[in-house]
Amino acid sequence: MADAVPARSQVVVAAFDLDGTLTNGGSVFDWLRAICGTKRTYQAALRLGPALAMAAIKGGKAADMTKEDLFSELLRGRDLDEVRAISEQYAAKHVAATLRTDTKARLDYHLASGHHTVIVSASPELYVTEVARILGVEGAVATKLAVDAQGKLTGRYEGKNCRGTEKFSRVTVWMRGQGLLGSSEQAPVLWAYGNSRGDRRLLEAADHGVSCARLGRFSRLRGYPSLAEVVAAPVVQPGS
Repeated sequence: MADAVPARSQVVVAAFDLDGTLTNGGSVFDWLRAICGTKRTYQAALRLGPALAMAAIKGGKAADMTKEDLFSELLRGRDLDEVRAISEQYAAKHVAATLRTDTKARLDYHLASGHHTVIVSASPELYVTEVARILGVEGAVATKLAVDAQGKLTGRYEGKNCRGTEKFSRVTVWMRGQGLLGSSEQAPVLWAYGNSRGDRRLLEAADHGVSCARLGRFSRLRGYPSLAEVVAAPVVQPGS
């Protein structure tokens, strides 16, 4: 007889965004600099300047496409093994330099409580996975980069940019892969932590969405309790 799926009150999943949530600021541009050098990275950014500026304003598909164009410009033809090695080194330096102590404390709370933890990020999986390993996080879902038959990066995405609705979809797939999804009554209690509009869908879908944004009432996540509020007066939830 198969083991019964644990009751809802027994299973908790905590999903954390990376850039701006677990760490201060972004990571993609500095990661590209680590791989391609500062000069070449800035040259590519200048060539795509108008598109990058528009993408920052509009977000959504425009941001997805422009980010992919930047990757194509800089990463096409790069050896996967070489990029992976640089990415692992970059991850260690990035965590050491930018880790947010307040969000790390909340992550440590979930880890100490025996909760399942996952980082969900639009940044490349090549270093997000290593960040998760360094922090002791169980899983990582992030943007995958396509690789050709010769083991070279194509500069394009494999699948979609892990942002917006894709974040919730990928977390759901991860939970299913971990055997954490049963019936609706047995679904995990999901905590989600984010700081930007790209995290909104994940926070909407969570039982407990938490804003880690620094902008307060000016944040696009201002309708959610802040990290400080949750830590000071946590929501009472069986198994949480």
